[in-house]
Amino acid sequence: MSVRFTILGSGSGGNCAYLEAGETRLLIDAGFSARQIRERLAAIGRAPEGLDGVLVTHEHGDHIQGLATLCDKAGIPVYANRFTCEAIEYHCGRKLEFRVFETGASIAFGEVEVQTFSVPHDAMDPVGFLLKTAAGNVGFLTDLGHVTKLVMERVRLAHVLVLKANHDMKLLQDDTRRPWGTKQRILSRHGHLSNDAAAEVAAELAGGDLRHVYLGHLSRDCNRPELAHRAVSERLAGIGATSIRIENTSQERISPTMELG
Repeated sequence: MSVRFTILGSGSGGNCAYLEAGETRLLIDAGFSARQIRERLAAIGRAPEGLDGVLVTHEHGDHIQGLATLCDKAGIPVYANRFTCEAIEYHCGRKLEFRVFETGASIAFGEVEVQTFSVPHDAMDPVGFLLKTAAGNVGFLTDLGHVTKLVMERVRLAHVLVLKANHDMKLLQDDTRRPWGTKQRILSRHGHLSNDAAAEVAAELAGGDLRHVYLGHLSRDCNRPELAHRAVSERLAGIGATSIRIENTSQERISPTMELG
């Protein structure tokens, strides 16, 4: 079975990814405009009308910006937990075709099993995902302030991991545009992972099945791609885990499609 995975974009201004396993086609978050998502899907030869559903991690705008318009026009069901559904409806001002799951449940989509789990972030009921396929498993940790024991257990089977690396600590501390309260929120246990924190997560998982790490959701102001990459790659090199590929994602461009298996 052919399994293809593409990050359509990731950053503070929008997050969206695409997984295709056999006849199953899923979008994970819809944080760009509907037009942008359609154009990015077209760039890899796909269209929203072919999607089986959109999985939503949480209700923040950089994860649901184009959700309502995209799903209304293409008739795509939205998969989210109850509190996230309610927050999306409030944010969008209209009802969508929701398929409500309970956090911690697994959802079957043809050739894909999606395991859901709670993550610590400042949203109503944010979740991470492990998408299990016959060719390999993809984990999503796109927004969280720290990694709990539960989170680590859930993504330990991931061969590919989308991992938040939001900020460089020094750049954040030196940033004069963000007020102290905003910095405290970012640094809190329900905020955003730093480069160094992401490096520790990768190192903890290095002894398992992990083969590829996408560093996502980099801050435009308080991070640099080379800093995020260096923090994680040097930490892995320090424990001899040099076979794990580290790749930065981008807000502006689509990442190359990966074929699992």
